[in-house]
Amino acid sequence: MSTPRAGTAAFETPRRALATVVAVVFIDLLGFGIIIPILPFYVRSFGVSDVYIGLLAASYSLAQFVFAPILGRLSDERGRRPVLLLSIAGSAVAWTLFGVGGSILVLFASRILAGAMGGNIATAQAYVADVTPPEERASALGLIGASFGLGFVFGPALGGLFASEPVVSAARSVLPALVPATAFSLPSFAAAALSLLNLAFALVFLDEPNARRTGPTRRTSFVGQFETALRDARLRGLVVSFFVLSVAFSGVQVMFIPFAADAYGYTESQTAILLTYVGVFGAVNQGVVVGRLARRYGDTRLAIAGVVCLALALAAIPFAPELGRTLVPSLPDSALPRSLPVPAFFTPELLGLLVVLPVLSFGNGTLSVALTTLVSKETSDETQGSAFGVTQGAGSLGRTVGPPVMASGYVLARWSPFVAGATLLVPVLLILARRR
Repeated sequence: MSTPRAGTAAFETPRRALATVVAVVFIDLLGFGIIIPILPFYVRSFGVSDVYIGLLAASYSLAQFVFAPILGRLSDERGRRPVLLLSIAGSAVAWTLFGVGGSILVLFASRILAGAMGGNIATAQAYVADVTPPEERASALGLIGASFGLGFVFGPALGGLFASEPVVSAARSVLPALVPATAFSLPSFAAAALSLLNLAFALVFLDEPNARRTGPTRRTSFVGQFETALRDARLRGLVVSFFVLSVAFSGVQVMFIPFAADAYGYTESQTAILLTYVGVFGAVNQGVVVGRLARRYGDTRLAIAGVVCLALALAAIPFAPELGRTLVPSLPDSALPRSLPVPAFFTPELLGLLVVLPVLSFGNGTLSVALTTLVSKETSDETQGSAFGVTQGAGSLGRTVGPPVMASGYVLARWSPFVAGATLLVPVLLILARRR
């Protein structure tokens, strides 16, 4: 049986333990968010096809798929804290390697390492389950989701800042010549620095939860864990839903920034602002709205509402410019109110996107938290880490399959990955409807 770190008070003060692990996840996701707005532009700088954007995303997710169940099982057997510390340290190495760059192969190596360390989310979710009673887990797990949202609020904003020309120029004037200072390296080094800061914070403040865990009686491979989950009638539909959701949503995750660059002509810094806008809604939805809605309507109903909203938003994204022009028809200048000056960048096409993205954020946030809560309630305390590892792995497998397919579709038709994603959500809706 794993034992808590000496002097721990995590079990006696669950609010403190919850706040600490949420802070650790937030700082971890902040570093991840910094990279997002620059990654597609980084890939395009090597003069390769956009399909490589999908392949790079797939390499991250494949590593996460393999390591999420392993880290989840290790956290059941050895404790949550050491697994989280190991993964944070590994992320620092990965982001440093990403900043050094130099070739597309180095980017792949960095993303594979980062993906392996990214399996720690399952451990963080299990940590939350350890320190919260079942009736409060939807709200508590919503805080983990809010960390994702906040990571996408401040992370892309910082990434856009470090990629901006003034910051790059200033860095070149003070850094030694052997340190690369580009719009791609500076955000990466900033992410690495945040990981080191996070490691120091976790070493000092993160306690091992004093939960009674014995771990599995025998060691099984991640394939064996998946087989066990798929044979369990309570978990089978949830695992499949995580997989299908990840395949469907990968079109947005991988090709939204290229879409914003191609359809709107946006740069790294401008796309970072859009991602920050989405992140604000994500933080509010998962940190405040989801918990209240779950208590009132239940997790399954909330998941169904999330599927519907997400499908509608996915299908609408490629047609957002046309939607905006429909909402704001062209008017002669003389017809515009003189008291309401409109900035030049605020076009009807942009308005369409600003309307669709909050619906996307709400749908994805509510569905993700509701599915995670359902998994938590269907498993025992001894197997929380393994169960979250399996579902995280299923999501990672979906993000391995989806990005190359969606990126290839984008090369052929700009609208295809988003419409295909909306269509794929129909089976998830049917699975959740049967649970009711």
